Amino acid sequence: MISPLLANIYLHWFDKRFQAKEGPAHWAKARLVRYADDFVIMTRRQSPQLTAWVERMLEDWLGLKINRTKTRIVNLSDEGTHLDFLGYQFRYDRDRFGRGSRYLHWCPSAKAVKRERAELTAMTARRQGWKPIPQLITEINRHLEGWMNYFRLGYPRWAFRKIGYHIRSRMIQHLRRRSQRPFRIPEGRTWYGILADLGLLNPIMVYINSLRTPAATVSGNAGCGKPARPV
Repeated sequence: MISPLLANIYLHWFDKRFQAKEGPAHWAKARLVRYADDFVIMTRRQSPQLTAWVERMLEDWLGLKINRTKTRIVNLSDEGTHLDFLGYQFRYDRDRFGRGSRYLHWCPSAKAVKRERAELTAMTARRQGWKPIPQLITEINRHLEGWMNYFRLGYPRWAFRKIGYHIRSRMIQHLRRRSQRPFRIPEGRTWYGILADLGLLNPIMVYINSLRTPAATVSGNAGCGKPARPV
C-alpha cells in the first residue's frame, strides 16, 4: 500500500495534468476530488476518452498500477446506486414530503459505522475494567467528539443514533461486570440518566443541539482522537 505522503508526491502531478488546459477539467468538464491515493472524478457524461486518459496518465506516465477491483463507474441517477468515499455514502433519495424530485443524501457509510462500533466495543472490553470510570468516559468522549466532528456534515442522524445506542449498551454491560466493584444503579434511577450524570456523550442529542446552533461545532476539540481518513 502506498503511503499518503508518497501518494501526494506522485499524484500532485496527476492533479496538475488533470486541471491543465489540455486536461479533462476543460474538455470533459470533469472535477477531481482526491485524498492521498483515493480519488473521485465527477462528470455529467462518462466517456471512454476520459477513462483512457486516466489510465494512460496513471499507468503509462506515472508508472502506477490501478486497483481495478476498487475502481468503478457509478451513475448516481440510477435507482438504488450509491458512492462511498472517505467514510461517507452519497446517494439520491426520494423527497421526504412526497414530491416527485430527489435530493442528494450523504451520511456516514455502513462500513464507517461498523468500524466505529468495533472501536467502541474495544474501548469498553473486559480488559478495560481496571480504568476508573471517569477516565474511561473521558477517553470515550474524546474519541466520539472526533468521530462526530468528522461526520457532522450531511444527514448523520441515523448513524449518530446507532452509535449512541451502541455505546450506551456497551457502557451498561461494562459497568455491570466490573470485577471488584460492580456498578449498582440506585433505586428509582434509569441507566439513561445515570450515564448522562457520568458525562457520557449522547451523539444524537449533540447532533440535535448542533442544528439549533449551526455555527457551533460538536466541541472545542474538533477532530480530537479521530484520524482524517476513517474509511
